[in-house]
Amino acid sequence: MDMKLELVLIPVTDVDRAKAFYTEKVGFHLDVDHHPSDEFRVVQMTPPGSACSVTIGVGITDATPGSVRGTHLVVYDIEAARAELVGRGVAVSEIRHMGPGGWSPGPDPEHRDYASFADFADPDGNTWVLQEVRRGKAGA
Repeated sequence: MDMKLELVLIPVTDVDRAKAFYTEKVGFHLDVDHHPSDEFRVVQMTPPGSACSVTIGVGITDATPGSVRGTHLVVYDIEAARAELVGRGVAVSEIRHMGPGGWSPGPDPEHRDYASFADFADPDGNTWVLQEVRRGKAGA
């Protein structure tokens, strides 16, 4: 049986501020902004190349804003992805990788899959992890 993850809810305090952050700074595509009442609003956005979207809004979750931790965004080239986000004004941590002795600065020297990481947070403190994975990719 297939089970496809298609939507992740991200709790935020200010929908317009979060929408601007995710679309203008992080580069997510805006799919839906449906606001039929003051009690309900759904803003769905999709990261470039992703089959899974995120939703922010009003009346969609009782989770505490800023409580989502470590949602991974898989990228082919972590250095390029980090540079693009920093260029758009996102505060992204330095890249680190896990080696035999623990965490070390910079990307994994061999660019092994699942070994290099960098982090950022949205305006509410929900955290995201960039993770480099190159398997099965021809590049970009």
